[in-house]
Parts: sequence; C-alpha cells; structure tokens
Amino acid sequence: MASEQITLVTAGEQGLVPCRHCETSKLKSEFYDSHIRADGRAGECKECTKARVKHRARSNPAVQEYDRSRAKLPHRRERARAVTKKWRAENPDGYKAHSAVSNAVRDGRLAKEPCVFCRSKEVHAHHKDYSKPLDVVWLCPKCHHRMHHIFPETEGINKSEART
Repeated sequence: MASEQITLVTAGEQGLVPCRHCETSKLKSEFYDSHIRADGRAGECKECTKARVKHRARSNPAVQEYDRSRAKLPHRRERARAVTKKWRAENPDGYKAHSAVSNAVRDGRLAKEPCVFCRSKEVHAHHKDYSKPLDVVWLCPKCHHRMHHIFPETEGINKSEART
C-alpha cells in the first residue's frame, strides 16, 4: 500500500491574507499594493480602504474643501460640461422636466417644500414620471440619493418609457 503524505497548507500559501480592519481572510488580489509593508500589500482590504476613504471625504471639512477646489480645475469643468451635455442628449424628457420645474419655481408657480423624509429645507425635485414635469416629490440630496440606491428600479424608468 502506497503511503500518502498529508501536507498542511497555510492561509498565506493559498494566497489568503487577513484584513486588519474587517478581520476576514481574503485573496492577495483584494488588497492594494504597498511599498511600505514587507509583503507588498496594504494591511486592509480594498473594500475597507474604500469605505474608510469615503467616510473621510464625507466627514472631513479639509477634504471637502480640497474636492471643491479640484472640481474648479479647467479640465474637470470641461469634463463636467461634457457629461452634462451627454446626459441632456440621452434624456431629453428629463432635461425638459428639470427645466420646467426650475422655471416654475422661479416664476412662483411651484413652491419648494421640505424633504418628505427628513424635513430638510435644501431640496431637489424628484420626478416619478417625466411626462408630468411639475408632479414632483421634494427630497434633500441625501434622501434623493438613498431613494435611487434603495429603489434602483426607479433609475432610468422615464428614459425606458420614452423609448417605447
């Protein structure tokens, strides 16, 4: 009978590395490169790094000011103009609805109301249907983003209806 050799393979040999933040073992490819650490990988996984950076960008006034100043750079303004122009071309009904709301608010035919969820005064007009441009729900930027995130099926619904 042939003898079988059992070899133990450690997590490191399989390419698994523990994240110091979420404490789960992940593949080395799920970590950013780092010239500081001996193994050449960052100590926290990409997911945790992204979450940390996102939190810092939203909570640190210095980072927010830096982002605002970067947004004013000529090449970034040009890119924003190009993105806006593309969106307007791809969503003519949405563009018309947004303009109708702006004009109605300016002319006093439509009054802004507090956010329906958090009662914030800084609000955006959310259209359920672009064919009814003045039928809007007032949402603050945070709640508006959350609504599209929680209900992704509402994303682009007016665009698909317009094509049929």
